[in-house]
Amino acid sequence: MKSVKGASFADRLSSAAAAKKALAASFQKKISDPELAERRSANLAVAKEREERLAQRQAEKLAEEERRAAEEAASAIARSTEEAAAKEKLLADQKAARDARYAARKARQRS
Repeated sequence: MKSVKGASFADRLSSAAAAKKALAASFQKKISDPELAERRSANLAVAKEREERLAQRQAEKLAEEERRAAEEAASAIARSTEEAAAKEKLLADQKAARDARYAARKARQRS
């Protein structure tokens, strides 16, 4: 570690400016490096493919949810239709039994 004791303010200021300039130059080299640009473009391509796969998965998931909802709606309609038919049959059977009892009672009264 360098000793700053005894260094003048101007010396410290110029060394700080030189350090900043060297740091900026190293970043500038990295920015203009063709290998870095190639890696960056490869990373962008991979990210784009990842986003496309994600969008495709989301579309498939949405389609599956819509299909499942349609199936549930169809089964609910079928179930309610079956329940209505069963209730109607029960009422018809009850009416037939009631009519049979009424006819038997009338037959007993006539004889």
